[in-house]
Amino acid sequence: MDQYDHNILGHLQEDGRATNVELAETVGLSPSPCLRRVRELERQGVIRQYAALLDPAAVGLGVSVLAQVSLERQVEALLDDFEAHIRARPEVVECYLMTGDHDYMLRIVVPDLEAYRTFVLDHLAKAPGVSNIRSSFALKQVKYSTALPLDHAAFER
Repeated sequence: MDQYDHNILGHLQEDGRATNVELAETVGLSPSPCLRRVRELERQGVIRQYAALLDPAAVGLGVSVLAQVSLERQVEALLDDFEAHIRARPEVVECYLMTGDHDYMLRIVVPDLEAYRTFVLDHLAKAPGVSNIRSSFALKQVKYSTALPLDHAAFER
């Protein structure tokens, strides 16, 4: 990837709905080479998908919870079963296998505390191998970004 690709990716992270003509103009290419580069970045999997970012409160999902989950033991089959269970739950918007005191960190969005209680009792606590759940409720979102810091990425100069 070179500086043109870097610029294309940076602009698409800010405005995924930009037309190819707008994108080409912004990055200093003509439309055909710009489109070829975008298609190649998509083919390589650098651009995974395009999405609309919604305001959680505007769609009735104003509660964001970070849950630290510990499993009974860390064996491959149990980890796989837990991860499959979590992937199937739409409330879980992020899930990370962690080092440290807990096995997983989950970000869960729900409408209210009652919905979270129901989620924990009916789904999370019943997930394969769960031994401990520790929840923290976000009081305020200070920063949220889906854009990767491309200034730190390796590109051909």
